[in-house]
Amino acid sequence: MLLSALLLGLISSFHCMGMCGPIAMMLPLDRTNQARKITQLWLYHLGRITAYTTIGLLFGLLGRGLLMAGFQQHLSIIIGLIMIIVVVVPEKQLVRINGSGPILKLLSSVKTKLGKQFQKKTYTSLFTIGLLNGFLPCGMVYMALFGALAMQDPLLGMGYMVLYGLGTVPLLSLVVFVPDIFSARMRNKIQRIIPYAAVCIGILFILRGLGLGIPYVSPSDMNLFVKAMPNCGM
Repeated sequence: MLLSALLLGLISSFHCMGMCGPIAMMLPLDRTNQARKITQLWLYHLGRITAYTTIGLLFGLLGRGLLMAGFQQHLSIIIGLIMIIVVVVPEKQLVRINGSGPILKLLSSVKTKLGKQFQKKTYTSLFTIGLLNGFLPCGMVYMALFGALAMQDPLLGMGYMVLYGLGTVPLLSLVVFVPDIFSARMRNKIQRIIPYAAVCIGILFILRGLGLGIPYVSPSDMNLFVKAMPNCGM
């Protein structure tokens, strides 16, 4: 299932080209020194992945708590259904749900700090921009976090989000070096494919939870999860 994180990251990067791509292209990079530019870009990506990993740790801990509470049997099915719902519900609606009360103030603070970092050209500012960007609302990141929750382990939750973040790196780096590599028409076509691919990943989680005995895809219930209270008696 960890491989699904890498796949989800790659799929998300097409979405990110429209949402986070402008941020990547506006980064205060050194345009005269190629080696320095690459280093700065990787610091930005490292900041994003650090944010994803931190949240992945929290969701992994939450998943571990659900495992210990005995909710492991149907958790993967629920996560798969939520992933599909996230695709069906428009992202603007999701942002509207998050943008209320204290959360709205928090997001406003993050955006303000993000804007200030663009005025600097230090290595620290590039990392900070990536870190703050990683905490901004994004439907695809939500899907990845549900996957981290389904891992039911803090380390696996972190690993899931690291792989997700790495999956977004290639295309987001490409738009920095070759901004016009994809035409608007091509990007629109790709955007139409993303929901279908995301639904397929959601279905994969549902199949995993059903325990149909299909190797690697839907293993039996006995092999699906590590039991919270294993019976070691003879």
